[in-house]
Amino acid sequence: MTPNTTALLVIDVQRGLFEKTIPIYKADELLDNIQALIARAHRAGALVVYVQHASKAVLPEGSEGWQLHPRLKPLKKDLVVHKSRPSALEGTPLDEALKARKIGRLVITGLVSHGCVRATCVDAQARGYDVILVEDGHSNYNKHAAQVVAEVNARLADGVAKVRAARAIRF
Repeated sequence: MTPNTTALLVIDVQRGLFEKTIPIYKADELLDNIQALIARAHRAGALVVYVQHASKAVLPEGSEGWQLHPRLKPLKKDLVVHKSRPSALEGTPLDEALKARKIGRLVITGLVSHGCVRATCVDAQARGYDVILVEDGHSNYNKHAAQVVAEVNARLADGVAKVRAARAIRF
């Protein structure tokens, strides 16, 4: 059997980001889509990577807010990566781990659209990965959240990533 060369990245889906004054846009739909993608990735033998951001001001490492959202339950075979920079590939062992597994395609989901999700997509594309941004698999807590999601999808579709709906993604 050929090993799966695709990885699903679940970026910064952490409790503290769901506790902001402005709520995560379409939070339930986002979590439903991510959970469905995780299940499909597991069934296909694709690597699932959970990324946790740490910052002293917003998500102090080890704090309650820093923990993954309670709907996310990593399996032992999944990879968990801790980061302190916007891109999940910068300053972490993730790029090396992906290359060691001969991963060439990344399916990217998570929070926040115009921050760490965008930064990871741009960095991944620059490093030679085939990038798929899940059109309805990223969000943010901005008062103009729907517009932010649409703008990120449009900008990244212009040469950085293929933008696909969660239901259309296969591993």
